[in-house]
Amino acid sequence: MKTIIINASPRKNWNTAQLLKEAQKGAKEAGSETEYIDLYSLSFTGCRSCLACKRKGAERCKCYWKDDLSPLIDRITQADSLIIGSPIYFGEPTAQFRALLERLIFVMLSYDNYSSYFTGKVNVGLIYTMNASGSYVDTLIKPMAKGIEGTFRFLNGKVQSYFSCNTTQVSDYSKYSMAGFNLEAKKEAREKQFPIDLEECHRLGKELARI
Repeated sequence: MKTIIINASPRKNWNTAQLLKEAQKGAKEAGSETEYIDLYSLSFTGCRSCLACKRKGAERCKCYWKDDLSPLIDRITQADSLIIGSPIYFGEPTAQFRALLERLIFVMLSYDNYSSYFTGKVNVGLIYTMNASGSYVDTLIKPMAKGIEGTFRFLNGKVQSYFSCNTTQVSDYSKYSMAGFNLEAKKEAREKQFPIDLEECHRLGKELARI
């Protein structure tokens, strides 16, 4: 078994990365080989619309653009599970997350009948971190995430999302102009909810590796 874990956050050691590393531990406990990638360390763009992947006779489910993302796409199609984490910025995952989504799924999309060229199965876990909580998450973030789940179904596996809400952006708020945040609520969420989030992401990594 092989699990690929992708950090689509620009921060390599904060909330998203911590949750992903717990998911990685869970996958390892399930007996899966793992690979962890910081997406911001790679050099790539979104889809260039070169359409090389749609040429007659071309190998399917392969991106032909020569950059750091194309070989990663090859490894994803050979994996058993894929876990991607991203913070939410302005109600959406990061630009790098979106670029990966475009490139990965477009090579699988058939323009003959809009089915998936992909004949394998990769289970997908999506972990989102955000400052928001409550009704904002329920009314705006979760419907957006449902659409992303639908797109990842081109990989033919189980797709699950996890939401870590009201996260702490910095370790010391006194050093920043962030008076709009309720610091007591942030502290409480960090102490009480974030450990639960870590446990849930550990479980998610283990579960997806076993399916």
